[in-house]
Formats: sequence, structure tokens, C-alpha cells
Amino acid sequence: MRSMAGAESSSAWAPLRRSVFRALWLAQLGSNVGSWMQSVGAQWTVVHQPNAAALASIVQAASLLPVLFVSLPAGVLADVLDRKRLIAAATAAMAVVAGGLAVLSAEGLLTPTALIAITFVLGACQALTSPAWQAIQPELVPREELPEAAALNSLNVNLARAIGPALAGFVLGVSSSAIVFAVNAVSYLAILVVLVRWRRPTAAAAAGEPMLPALRAGIRYVVYAPGVRRILLRAMLFVLPASALWGLLPVVAVHRLGLGSTGYGVLLAALGLGAVGGAMLLRPVRAKVGRNTLLGCATAAYAIGVLAVALLHNATIVAVIFVVAGAGWLGALSTLNTTLQLALPAWVRARALAVYLMVFLGGQGVGALIWGLVAAALGAPTTLLISGILLLLGAASLAVIPIYAQTGQLDRTVVQPWPDPEIGILTEDETDLDPRSGPVLVEVSYHVPPENAEQFRTALARVGLSRQRTGARRWTAYRDVGTPDVYVEMFEVATWGEHLRQHNERITGLDAGLYEEASRLALEPPRIRHLLVTD
Repeated sequence: MRSMAGAESSSAWAPLRRSVFRALWLAQLGSNVGSWMQSVGAQWTVVHQPNAAALASIVQAASLLPVLFVSLPAGVLADVLDRKRLIAAATAAMAVVAGGLAVLSAEGLLTPTALIAITFVLGACQALTSPAWQAIQPELVPREELPEAAALNSLNVNLARAIGPALAGFVLGVSSSAIVFAVNAVSYLAILVVLVRWRRPTAAAAAGEPMLPALRAGIRYVVYAPGVRRILLRAMLFVLPASALWGLLPVVAVHRLGLGSTGYGVLLAALGLGAVGGAMLLRPVRAKVGRNTLLGCATAAYAIGVLAVALLHNATIVAVIFVVAGAGWLGALSTLNTTLQLALPAWVRARALAVYLMVFLGGQGVGALIWGLVAAALGAPTTLLISGILLLLGAASLAVIPIYAQTGQLDRTVVQPWPDPEIGILTEDETDLDPRSGPVLVEVSYHVPPENAEQFRTALARVGLSRQRTGARRWTAYRDVGTPDVYVEMFEVATWGEHLRQHNERITGLDAGLYEEASRLALEPPRIRHLLVTD
């Protein structure tokens, strides 16, 4: 029989028992409600303009496209700077910009161009904080609660989606967009209060890695991590067609379903309500089916909502189906995000999550632009029909390009399997190497018996991916023609400091296991040499 502590730790609500996570979660909920109100107010401001479909999609894209330019540098900053201060600074900036938007609207000075520009700035600030928000989750909850934390964060966004649009619709019905924008500006203050009160452990502070090398290291990790690349591909296949609904819904609500601002808010609230229900069901469903089955069913559920609004004229029926679609949206997001969180080691988490956000949110922005142009030519219903069919095809493609079975289940704990490289005295005045010295060429020689040769070559290829994930900018395996039983891997690292980071900060339990497997197939421990380029 499980203990009470064990039962609590397995609860879907377990992260909320942790005070800092709970305080930040509640503050984010308030801010997310404000953000959804802002989104509704912005799109409603242009929905009666000429070319409303294109303008509504552009406003949607303006909030998301900044992630393509900001997210990766933001991920680097989140890994090399204090994440708490980064979030606080960007949140304060968003409060000021949102306040300016409210003033312009109240004074009647808000043009579509100004609205799009300000929305872009708010999107850039949001993109600056997103990797840091994602990366601090393991600081707030233990690893075993990360799936629940990810689900609660998705629930947060979608609970806000259920409340914010409906509240915005009510405010727009009795007042103006200026009030909606003002509420959003005030909503950022709660996050600032919680961040000021959070005493983040000193040990959690960033290691101070130089920005450009850190940027290259993050990109290199994603390129040479097959499991991460597959998650990014699945995210792209989902989000590009899925973005059509978010960009075109206000136009369809007005011109096809005959709804006003309140009705549009109700449709968005139905999606959010479905997401809340989906979050309640996600844990028991996840325990019974694999992540690929869950992702496929979630994608199909969302596609049903897209097809419904494309084919039906009854707003009530569409709203009911949107509850199912909202659950599908939550299921897809949570599956992708949780799997990626569990797949990443701490040293590169924010940078890799930034790439994910570039794909997911940037894909929404690019998709909104594309679908807006298609809708201008073919009409919104036909465009949504096409996107719904593409979503169903994407769900079916999981049969041939699934998320890898072991993704998120491998050991990503950072270890130090070797001591630092030994350094001889280089000159009378120099007993250590300048970390900026480089490039460094590392040579590792293995003496492998013939009966292990084929298995060793397979193991060495996996070692090569690990070397490149952790810092090598070039890696090649050789065989000694004079002594065919000798294999040599050679890889180049940009600087001596980068190689020390590779030794001490980037090797996970998975990597160490790959090195041990290759070494075990050799007759003796590998011989290692470090070669530094001459002046």
C-alpha cells in the first residue's frame, strides 16, 4: 500500500503544494487572463476594418513572430544570466508598453499600424521571458513532478483562455478596448511582486558562459540530438495547420456565425474550458496510452473543432465542439512540452526550449500570416477546411514519424566521468592554459579486437553524436591502415575553456554510458591526447 506522501507526490496538483511554484502560477494566471483580454481587444479593434481577415491574422502574427528573432538569444540569456532578473525586467517593460497602448486607445489615436507595432513589441518582450519561464520549472519542483508542472502550466494558459476572452467580450460590450488594454497592463504587476519576494538559491544562478559560444553550443546540441529534433518536427507539423483557427476565428465569428464581441469571447472561452477539462483528464489518459497515441488523438480532436467552424453555421454547436478541440490543443501542447523538458540536460535547457518556442510560437505566427493570405483568396471557411484536413494528415503521420520511444526517459543528469586533462608546464611563466586558447584537437585511440569491430563502430557513431552535442564542432572517426585493430576518433573544440565545460558541465549519464560502451568493446582503456594549435 502506498504511503500518503507517495500518493501526494503522484497527484496532478502536487506542484501547487510548493509555495514558490504556487505563487508564480497564480500570478501568471492573472497575467495570462490580461494577455488573452489584450488579444481579443486587439483583434476586435480591426475586425470591422477593410480586409479584416488579413488584418486580424497580421495582429495575431505580430504577437508571435518576434519569437523567431528573440527566442534563441533569450534562451542564451536565460542560461547565462539570472533568470529571475531577466523575467522581472521584461515583465516591467511589458507593463509600461501595455499601459501606453491603453492611453493611445483611450485618446482615439490607435491606428491599425500602431496597434500592430505595439503588439509586436509586447510579443518580443514575451518571447524574451518564455525560455526563462520554461527553464526555471526544474528549480521549482523535483524532476518527478515536471510532467504535472508542465500540465499545470498549460492548464494556466488555457484556464486564462476560458476566462480572459469572455471577460474581454463583456468589457468590450459595455466599455471600450482601452479598458481591456489597461487591465492587461495592471495584470503584470502581480508577477513582479512574486519575483521580488522569491529568494532564488544562489546555486541556481547561471554559470556565466560567454554569449556567442553559448549560442553556438545550444544550436549544436539541438542539431545533434535526434530525440529533440523529432519533437521539433512534430511541433511544426501540428502548429502550422493549427494556427489557422486562432488567426481566422474572429472573422468567422462575425461574418459566418453572426456573433458580436461577447459571442466571440464565448467561443474562445469554450476552447479554454475544453483545455481545462483536458488537463483534468491528461494524467490518467497518459498513464494508459503512449505519448504518440496521445498526441495523435489530441491532434485529431483539435482538427474536429477546426472542421466544425469551417462547415457549420450554428454557433451553439460549434461552441460545444470547441470544448473537445480545446482538450485536444492542451493534450498536444502538454505532450510536446513535457517530453522536451524531460529530454534536456540542465546546462542547455533554456537554449533548447528557446528553439522549441521558435518552432511552436514562430510557426503560429508564420502560419497566421500564410492562412490570412489564403483566406483573402479562398475565403475563411475553405481555408479552415484545408487546415483541418492537414491536421488529420499530421496525426496519421505519427505512424511513420513518431516521437522516439526513449525520448524523455534517458539519464540527463550531469556527471563528470573523467578528471580534467593533465597539463604540462608550457613555459617558465605559464603553468596553466588560457581558457581562450584554441582550437583544441582531441585524439582518442581504441584497440578493438576483430570480433567486436562491427559493434564498436556502431557504438562509436553514437559517441560522435555525443561529442558534437556537448561541444565538438567537428568529429571524425578513423581506422589505422597500418594496424587495422586501432580506431581513432578526433574532434575539435573551439577553445580550451569550451573543452573544460565539455568535461565538467555537459556530460550526462547518457553520454557517460555511451563512452563506457565503446571503451568496454576495446582491449584496454582508450589513449587520449589533447593537441593545441601552435601560435
